[in-house]
Amino acid sequence: MRTTINDVAKDAGVSIKTVSRVINNETSVRDNTREKVMASVKKLNFQPNLAARSLAGTKAYSIAYIYDNPNAYYIIDMQNGILDACKKQGFELLIHPCDAKEAHIIDEITSMIKRTRIAGILLTPPFSEMPHFVEKLTQLDLKVVRILSGHDAPDTLTPCIMIDDNLASKSITEHLINNGHTRIGFLAGGSEHNSTKERLEGYKAALKQYDITIDPSLIIDGEYSFESGVEGAKTLINQQNRPTAIVSCNDEIAAGALFAARLMNIDIPSELSITGFEDSPFSRQTWPKLTTARQPNNKIAEDAASLLIAQIRNGNDRDIIKLYTPELVVRDSTAPPIAL
Repeated sequence: MRTTINDVAKDAGVSIKTVSRVINNETSVRDNTREKVMASVKKLNFQPNLAARSLAGTKAYSIAYIYDNPNAYYIIDMQNGILDACKKQGFELLIHPCDAKEAHIIDEITSMIKRTRIAGILLTPPFSEMPHFVEKLTQLDLKVVRILSGHDAPDTLTPCIMIDDNLASKSITEHLINNGHTRIGFLAGGSEHNSTKERLEGYKAALKQYDITIDPSLIIDGEYSFESGVEGAKTLINQQNRPTAIVSCNDEIAAGALFAARLMNIDIPSELSITGFEDSPFSRQTWPKLTTARQPNNKIAEDAASLLIAQIRNGNDRDIIKLYTPELVVRDSTAPPIAL
């Protein structure tokens, strides 16, 4: 027979209410009582039924992650980080992929919220960068936490986890400049993403700091994809005065740039240095391995989910902001140019 909460209470010698408080990670339980209850939970192999618990009470114990992002590595890291937080704190996770450009996306998500009785939603780009969408969600009976590119939150609608892409991109570009590069190309991601704008601004800031003229012909618009990296790199390499280095908006773009360079018999890094961004598996699967900016997506996601759960349980203030700055990781894809 399935072990019940009554069995755990009896074995631990406490009330059913105390067992419930321990399972829900409430802070009003003494440590020795918590340890006694958890010992009984483990001994009896008790598995709380979170869905039934939500239906029976006033609280929901599920959060949702909705996303629209073509980068599979990013999505996997996000899901794993959120799941880590949920497992530690007794929450379930609903994963809902959808199309951010869908005309009725707000109605779709509102319907999903009502069907599932989730307590909160975690948003990553592009949803986290859509103020009207976020404002609509905050009007519903649930909590929202956003992950955004930038140094400061754009508003006070929700708590945010911020990624300082600007400073990280500036650091990457400075690394190339310090290696002797002055003609440096930039392969952009989608222009609709804040991360693209922030990384481009960081690139420009480094050039300005070292009195290097910003050449618009070296800035190539694109998308966050391998194919975009291939085409963008070809455009740069075919220029009469081609760059000696390329800053790519993410590792997938950089991998495409490496592929294009090989097709054109350009040696990396002696003839052309290439950098990525994010430190995804792409950066370690290429040859040579990519110099990049390490963005700990798994940790960022876990922190965002923990923040969301804290909001659900305690109703913390909305102006909570945590800032991450991706860290420069130097590998084999960058070196001084042949002729200085």
